[in-house]
Amino acid sequence: MTRDLTPFEHLVAGHLCDGLSNSAIARETAHSEKVIENTVSRMARAFGIKSDGDTNIRVLLALAYRAHFGDGSFDKLNLECSHSIVGPDGNRYCDKHVD
Repeated sequence: MTRDLTPFEHLVAGHLCDGLSNSAIARETAHSEKVIENTVSRMARAFGIKSDGDTNIRVLLALAYRAHFGDGSFDKLNLECSHSIVGPDGNRYCDKHVD
């Protein structure tokens, strides 16, 4: 990453990782769709993701964000992390994405 993300960029990235469209993110954050589009573009540059006709920047950005900041979005989907193990207490937890 070339720079730290702003709090608003973290918010937008979280929504993006949840699968929300730019329109839905705009409604959730009370901003215009153009502001969200510009924010996504700035975040892509921060992660070094370049745009071309064959690349879906939103997908790569979500993957980069999750790789860098963790897989919290998967918790909302009730999907088990691929690193999930059963602990001594019998509960499942991720042995790699620990907060």
